[in-house]
Amino acid sequence: TQRVDDQSHLLWGVLIVLISTYRTIRPAVATGRFRWFSALLLEMVLVLLCVQATEGWQSPYVFSVLPPVALAGFAQGFPAAVLLALSATLGVGIPDWFQTGDARLGSQWAFEFLLVALVAGYARRISGEAERQQNLAMDRLGRLADANALLYSLHRVAQTLPASLDLEEALDSTMSRLRDLFDFSAAVVLLRDEGERMWTVPRREGCRLDAQVDDADLPAPLRRAITEGSPLREGNLLGSTGPGLVPRMYSGLYAPLMARGAVIGVLALEHPEPNHFEIRDAELLAGFAEQAALAIDNARWFTRLRTVGAEEERTRIARDLHDRIGQSLAYLAFELDRIVKAGNRGDDVTPSVERLRGDLRDVIRQVRDTLYDLRTDVTDAQGLVEVLESYAARVSERAGFTVEVRAQATSRLPLLQEREAFRVAQEALANVEKHADATHVVVFWRCDGTNAILEVADNGRGFPIGRAGRLDSYGIIGMRERAASISAHLQMDSTPGNGTRVRLLVGQGFMSRPG
Repeated sequence: TQRVDDQSHLLWGVLIVLISTYRTIRPAVATGRFRWFSALLLEMVLVLLCVQATEGWQSPYVFSVLPPVALAGFAQGFPAAVLLALSATLGVGIPDWFQTGDARLGSQWAFEFLLVALVAGYARRISGEAERQQNLAMDRLGRLADANALLYSLHRVAQTLPASLDLEEALDSTMSRLRDLFDFSAAVVLLRDEGERMWTVPRREGCRLDAQVDDADLPAPLRRAITEGSPLREGNLLGSTGPGLVPRMYSGLYAPLMARGAVIGVLALEHPEPNHFEIRDAELLAGFAEQAALAIDNARWFTRLRTVGAEEERTRIARDLHDRIGQSLAYLAFELDRIVKAGNRGDDVTPSVERLRGDLRDVIRQVRDTLYDLRTDVTDAQGLVEVLESYAARVSERAGFTVEVRAQATSRLPLLQEREAFRVAQEALANVEKHADATHVVVFWRCDGTNAILEVADNGRGFPIGRAGRLDSYGIIGMRERAASISAHLQMDSTPGNGTRVRLLVGQGFMSRPG
């Protein structure tokens, strides 16, 4: 009988080894919950048969019950582990109690089964929390990676947007960057026409649109993006949201161009596939629109200022030509008519012709000087002091009064400020030449690179401030506008009989001229 029992134990032991080997080669993977638990329960049934056939709680294979219980706890948590522990306890304990009538050993094993189930379930809980934290960390890492990619893209956008202030270049660069950053079938840049309720279409790709679009003709998604002031992503333009700019386009991505607190334009991207644009595309377009709006708005304002500056220069040139040359040409015309009439009467016109020739030479000189003055300007190579000295010498030669330049400059101002300062001095000297009847003028310039003072003082007849007649005849308005354009301050002191002093102060730490 002992040998038969030994052979039985050996056979059931082989079964346990086969189960263990199988689980070593094919570990249990908790993929389908019901199917996996059924396989684990079948494994538990085989182990319980082995234990029951080899003397129950006295079996040397009773420890084989513990792996399925622990595995259930690790994979499914407390409920599955406790269920298998109870199943094992009842599966072995009930037959053993009927055979022996003693439940003490079974209680000990039941406690161990339950303890293993609790430990495995707690381990599952800890590992689940660790997995949740890991998933959260990976999600945050993914978001940081997306944010990093977005910032890198925006950095490239900022680098490639035009540094110049040319509107055409800004628009071309905007379209080029849109092609690099997004996958679209149609792209449109619309700019707001502030004078009328219209939108101009300076750039478009993949579609046909009129050069101007009326406010009422804008598609509903564009109007919504403009109203909300934020990017809008539409996945089904042919549904309830209404069509976009281009027929037969399903997906749309729209972003307003915001500058100076107002909408100056709209970027519109569309694609024929539904839900083509993702949330990341909307975030990227939002950042790109901020950069593009600043570049386009700066270019538009510079174009306007350049037009205003050109108009101002044309006005100044026309005034100079009228004041210097127009009157002289009119005099020559009247004098020539008088000489012709005198010649028809038979009078001797030789002296008059000689005087006319001299006057004509004076007019030619005036034209030459005027053109030379118009071409004279401050450059990087030629500073304000050199230009002032050269200009003062020409004014002294033609006007008959002395112009003295006194300069104390340790550094130069930015080129734009020096150019406007020279134009103020030029206007002041022109006023002296035309109106002051002065014999001596002092042009004073002091500059430390940040602050500067320009002063033009004459000993002419002066005029009462506030009662100078047409102030524009003295160029005061033009000088004040030039001063304002460089954030400078213009002062003017004059009294009848005591001359006039024009002072231009640049910078916050205005320097005073020493006595």
